[in-house]
Amino acid sequence: MPTARDALLDAALTALATLPWPAVRMVDVAVTAGVSRQTLYNEFGSKDGLARALVRSAADGYLTGVERALGSPGGTGDRLTATAVWTVRAVRTNALVRGLLTGCWSDRLPRPVRPAVPTASRVPAQRRADSGTPTPAELLGEARGRAVAALDEGRPPPDIEALAVTCEIALRLALSYALVPALPGTDAGTGPEWDLAPLVRELVERLPAG
Repeated sequence: MPTARDALLDAALTALATLPWPAVRMVDVAVTAGVSRQTLYNEFGSKDGLARALVRSAADGYLTGVERALGSPGGTGDRLTATAVWTVRAVRTNALVRGLLTGCWSDRLPRPVRPAVPTASRVPAQRRADSGTPTPAELLGEARGRAVAALDEGRPPPDIEALAVTCEIALRLALSYALVPALPGTDAGTGPEWDLAPLVRELVERLPAG
């Protein structure tokens, strides 16, 4: 069952879909979530705290999706393709993930915090949010690290290095397709699966046999 914090984050995202962040009011977020303003301030401390929590939640949500994609059925090529496809969809559908992975933030969005800000929060999730958000390189590196760990399968050190490079390239290809989709009517197709699958599988086929 969703917690009050989850409900408040969802309510803030709902407001952000139609309003720029400066116009989002804490009282409206509380009402939409069905909790008191005191609960809202207990969880986040301030509107800036809520902003930090939203950005941290977006980063965590992206990485959760990476883990889910890496756990999908199939071999290395299938699972890395699923991760690349998830990256495309996350960037295209979530403006916060797009900002986190590209470093491009519009004035409509809450801004990431780098480095950490002083915090007196007693809420563990808020202390984590206050500890700062990853840079694009750090977030991509975290996704790459999780991919390498999931696809390791006992490879020797030189092969692990090759796998890390392959995962890095696949994720960067995904970002390129997310930011500049293929033109309609070209041979590249119309969806990320069609565009990325053959490219990622070709990368995987070049890995050492192990």
